[in-house]
Amino acid sequence: MNKTNRKLDALNYHAKGRPGKIQVVPTKPTNSQRDLTMAYSPGVAEPCLKIAENKDDVYKYTTKGNLVAVISNGTAVLGLGNIGPEASKPVMEGKGLLFKIYADIDVFDLEIDATNVDEFVNIVKALEPTFGGINLEDISAPTCFEIEKRLKAEMNIPVMHDDQHGTAIISGAALSNACEIQGKKLSEIKLVVNGAGAAAISCSKIYLSLGVKKENLVMFDINGVLNKERTDLDELRMFFATDRTDVKNLSDAMKDADVFIGLSAGNVVSPDMLRSMAPNPIVFAMANPTPEIDYETAVETRDDIIMATGRSDFPNQVNNVLGFPYIFRGALDVRATAINEEMKLAAANAIAELAKKPVPEAVNLAYNLKNIKFGRDYIIPKPMDQRLITEVSMAVAKAAIESGVARRVIEDWDAYAEELRSRIGKDDRLLRNISIKAKQSPKRVVFAEADNYKILKAAQIVKDEGIATPILLGNIQKIKSIMEETELDLGDVSIIDTKGDAPHFEEYAQYLYEKRQRRGITLYEARKLMTDRNYYGACMVQFGEADALISGLTKSYVSTVKPALQIIGTEPGTSRVAGMYMMITQKGPVFFGDTTVNVNPTVEELVDITVLIEKSVRQFNIQPRIAHLSYSNFGSNDGPIPEKSREAVRILHERYPDMVVDGEMQANFAINSNLLADNFPFATINGQPANTLIFPNLESGNIAYKLLQELGGAEAVGPILLGLNKPVHVLQLGSSVREIVNMITIAVIDAQQKESSRNA
Repeated sequence: MNKTNRKLDALNYHAKGRPGKIQVVPTKPTNSQRDLTMAYSPGVAEPCLKIAENKDDVYKYTTKGNLVAVISNGTAVLGLGNIGPEASKPVMEGKGLLFKIYADIDVFDLEIDATNVDEFVNIVKALEPTFGGINLEDISAPTCFEIEKRLKAEMNIPVMHDDQHGTAIISGAALSNACEIQGKKLSEIKLVVNGAGAAAISCSKIYLSLGVKKENLVMFDINGVLNKERTDLDELRMFFATDRTDVKNLSDAMKDADVFIGLSAGNVVSPDMLRSMAPNPIVFAMANPTPEIDYETAVETRDDIIMATGRSDFPNQVNNVLGFPYIFRGALDVRATAINEEMKLAAANAIAELAKKPVPEAVNLAYNLKNIKFGRDYIIPKPMDQRLITEVSMAVAKAAIESGVARRVIEDWDAYAEELRSRIGKDDRLLRNISIKAKQSPKRVVFAEADNYKILKAAQIVKDEGIATPILLGNIQKIKSIMEETELDLGDVSIIDTKGDAPHFEEYAQYLYEKRQRRGITLYEARKLMTDRNYYGACMVQFGEADALISGLTKSYVSTVKPALQIIGTEPGTSRVAGMYMMITQKGPVFFGDTTVNVNPTVEELVDITVLIEKSVRQFNIQPRIAHLSYSNFGSNDGPIPEKSREAVRILHERYPDMVVDGEMQANFAINSNLLADNFPFATINGQPANTLIFPNLESGNIAYKLLQELGGAEAVGPILLGLNKPVHVLQLGSSVREIVNMITIAVIDAQQKESSRNA
């Protein structure tokens, strides 16, 4: 992908639709005049008076207890430097987004035009009545140290500069575990820190808190080693100045060192430096995007190394998102007056301990790994590990209570853990997980409609992100012309014209003829059909020249499904195919079926559809809770539709006693678990809402998902075609690029699952 195109993508992402990445959403009803009078005047007077009597009631009646300010003056933005407060706003909005999706914390991002310490501190102090916590971000050193120090002393709510402490907490956890694996004691290790900025100073401080000896630590800045002879060091850096006279440069320091911590610039560590380190070295090369030494170079140079970086494409990513959302979550929930050292150490220890626990299957699946376990390639948890919110937040909350900075004491920790778990999984977390899983083993995906900009754009995205290797079908000149006009860069991607000299054309035509000759297809007609890209693409998948086929953006559903059925056929033991949509809602994913294939299924067909969909939902590591829908509840109405659904459920209970399925029932009872329990306590899906809905016919399912998509704001992923022997997936007519990318990702996951089943 060329740089111009990448820049345009980034700009369009932020600018298209509603500008920016976050918004304020009402949390109370606003539909009637009474709602508005309660929300504002005169109803708002009552909570105002209560808060005036007792300031702590602000947590009861307002958002303060779940509201964090992400504040910057834009003086040290990512790798961009001092670009000013306005230019820092996209980054601060992004930080707010991470707070929300990982810990359900609301954020106002505030970009302040103030570089003077006194001015900055006075502005932030004045905001204390509004916020439950302050996350300082991208403020240059050394002023960031003084700003944080003063705000912590002068404010009565949690304050943390994440650039300092986030990396420190995560790398502290990683260092503790790496030393354990390598058989080293923290009190004995010789440690080299390259970089002396805010993060490096904070990292070094937490290493000392964990047990590292100051006399065993050597630190470098851009001007060289920090030693007592330097006259240009401030108080913070002078604290880490070494007494050693034998260290003149980084090469000297690396000799016999146990640990290297890089918070500096790319490619400053050579293989020779690595070879000079002590046995079983630990290297955290955290410069981004280019580490101090390349990961692959490091592990090739030393087979006894533990290596970590700040990058997601290598093991052991030191990622601040493992810490800051959950640290603030725990601090907010006990109304802490500060984030102190005890809370930061508690977070580091909780993260370290979590890495030692058995990894949930959901995490293994997300990263497409068989059995992630504590060891050299797994010293800290993965960002998608949903246990982080309970383990880290609870540890921080307990530390706040024990250290005396909590204004609220949690009595029931089990209830608190359940509350934390309920905060996650209500957005597109599933899509993020399956995207990560797809990247672990990308597949070859053939696109039958490659002479379309949306398809080409989606192909470029999945290629760039490492999700899939595209194969394009269509007129070569037309495809190249579209790519040139729109500045798309797909590198050396394979392009095949099925009406030209297409590879294996005669072999594919012969195969179709032999398979369908008793269904009226002659060899001449087989050759003619093979010029159709859906037939040719299906043959590529059948013959192993591709792993999945994507089509349907501009053609009818049948024109894609029919060739797939004729060439690939259904899975062994399966007599039909079905269509399913994954609806991403604020309450989590809900699966709809059948929405695209079977128009008016019989009882037996409903049973088969349910079995297919139940199996598919399990592949997403979700326990299916299935409701067969109708206009009737458990026999309350007669008629062909409720009777059909009722009989299908009876058969499912008989044949599949372990399947969690019930019905027939109305949709509101299926989704509202309290309503179902109050009226039908015998239902087998009682306890939680249904997450898989089986519709009695295609009409009702198709209408339902489109209404939910347009009126309910749900994101529809699909249609996911189930039951074929190899992966073929049909796009919704007119799908957006995002929807196409989602379907490609699903197709890759499908191919991974089918490959795994064949190899089992």
